Amino acid sequence: MTVPLPTDTTRWRCTLCGNLTRFDVTRTSKVVEYVHLDLAGESNVEEREVVSETIESVRCRWCNAVDQVELVDRPGAGS
Repeated sequence: MTVPLPTDTTRWRCTLCGNLTRFDVTRTSKVVEYVHLDLAGESNVEEREVVSETIESVRCRWCNAVDQVELVDRPGAGS
């Protein structure tokens, strides 16, 4: 089951305990990165483009519920 990402007008909420702020998110991403290596071989990502991203699961940090997250409106989103 995939979970939709929050938007500018929505946020996640645990349906079991009401948590709005703490979640463990497991995601799969496909990215293209521009990596700059210095002369010592240390790498630094200077640009990152997300090609695709899927949220696999969301676990509530308060009650440990897995995949019990819903999208709710953010306060003031309708203003």
